[in-house]
Amino acid sequence: MKRVDVAIVGGGPAGSSAGYAAASEGADTVVIEKGVPRADRDGPGPDSTDAAGILDYWVDIMDLDEPIPDHVKHRELAAAEFVGPSETLELTNTGIDSSYPNFGFTMHRARFDDWLGARAEDAGADYRVGTGVAGVETDLTGLPSHTLTLRDGTEIDANYLILADGPQRTITGSVLERWLPTETMDRLGSRRTNHIAYQEYREFPEELFEDDRLKFWWGYMPGHTAYPWVFPNDGRVARVGLTMPIDLDLDAVEHRERYRLLRPDDDRIPQGSAYIERLLDVAFPEYDIEDFPIQDDRGKARGTETYPISSTRPIESPTRANVAVVGGAMGATSAFHEGGDHVAIRTGSIAGRLAALGALRAYNAEWHRAIGPEVRRNCIFAEMVRGYEPSDWDRLFALVDNIVDTDGITPRESIYAGWSGAKLFAEYTWRKLGSRGGRYAQVFEDEYGV
Repeated sequence: MKRVDVAIVGGGPAGSSAGYAAASEGADTVVIEKGVPRADRDGPGPDSTDAAGILDYWVDIMDLDEPIPDHVKHRELAAAEFVGPSETLELTNTGIDSSYPNFGFTMHRARFDDWLGARAEDAGADYRVGTGVAGVETDLTGLPSHTLTLRDGTEIDANYLILADGPQRTITGSVLERWLPTETMDRLGSRRTNHIAYQEYREFPEELFEDDRLKFWWGYMPGHTAYPWVFPNDGRVARVGLTMPIDLDLDAVEHRERYRLLRPDDDRIPQGSAYIERLLDVAFPEYDIEDFPIQDDRGKARGTETYPISSTRPIESPTRANVAVVGGAMGATSAFHEGGDHVAIRTGSIAGRLAALGALRAYNAEWHRAIGPEVRRNCIFAEMVRGYEPSDWDRLFALVDNIVDTDGITPRESIYAGWSGAKLFAEYTWRKLGSRGGRYAQVFEDEYGV
């Protein structure tokens, strides 16, 4: 049996960052990644799927000790455009102070993950790709310890366990269910608390390709925080995709005729590919779908990708058991702001460093301090727009120029927007007060029976 100080389940942004931080502090560290094949990667690696990119202030949240290399980046961004049924909003500034000189950038996610994995290896971590974790046994007598059994039969004994297996929580769920009530675990079930995302790599006609902006359509498809997008990659290739709740029932959708991507003869929620064809038809009516050919040498399945995104509030970790949950597995990523590599990297880094130093008990307080404002803001806005219909998005986009600043909404600016702006400010303030002290989390450490 191999013995290590820190074992990490999952080799994506959170797991690689945890491996880098732990190894950099001198801990004997192993990162276990089951490996997923991609058309644009030579061998299996992390489940490298993402939609947006990195915004300017996200670079500071990541708190990396070196710049992201140019070969990882696709496009430097100047703006994000939000298209409602009749209102369009363009933002050329995130409104949050940052050290990055531009609005942000899109990236080659597989290269990004591979770079993070190489950093972990260079720091001294044992980064293993090709076999997953079959199970984890924890011994809480004396100093907690964990025995990981890999699918190839290998056993690894670790003092500290960091769970970074993404929003599906395949291993995380099996570990946490020992210490949480059944009703709490039911709330964390991936099919009930997550969104599904689907995207295609398509080449655009030269005159339509916008290489400096992220583009979102809100109020075009039903579902809480459900929206399609177009994000620029290299050449004239863009990722065209969408996110929507898992198992959304079309019969439960009110006023379905108001959603431009639904059709009268739909008898269920359309599949992702149908939504994308409809989006391209609505957004570019003078073009045919053949004008946007899929690039089948990219992604995970002939130019397409399907993947889960966390849409729940984050959870604290059972650090008394020497266990930390990071990134998507802890619910820190968000369907509302389209992903969360920045919070995944930061939470992984914090957990890895504290585990190496034997100070993991401080993890929950540290991640609240580091990413709490970002997570709280996303949780509040996601709840505020629950139940929004197309006209509500138009109303919001008409207001947002006057009422959003670095922390959300200011009373002075809401006055300029009239009664609707004042109501929005009041709701945001009320919800913000209600989430003080980390109350945006849905599972707290003292709930674990450790």
